[in-house]
Amino acid sequence: MIEKTIADIESTVRQADALGDDRKRELLRLLAALRSEVATLEQNRSTAREKQKSLKSSVDELRSSVEGFEKSHPKLVETVNSISNTLSNLGI
Repeated sequence: MIEKTIADIESTVRQADALGDDRKRELLRLLAALRSEVATLEQNRSTAREKQKSLKSSVDELRSSVEGFEKSHPKLVETVNSISNTLSNLGI
């Protein structure tokens, strides 16, 4: 949608007879810069979404691994939890 808006503004500037050539060139240069910034922003958003998906996948895998470890080593998990709670209660 923003790309269409930029294109519409660009078209209007090109057709504006009241603007001098220097003013048109300046406005078109600014619109090109805006178009570039918008493209960069969209690319950054896409990259952030990919990173978020990757992080969620990693967290899900870690959670699954922990659950599997808890099932296969329940006594060890109970002992480590007990030690952790004791240390926490001591302020360590």
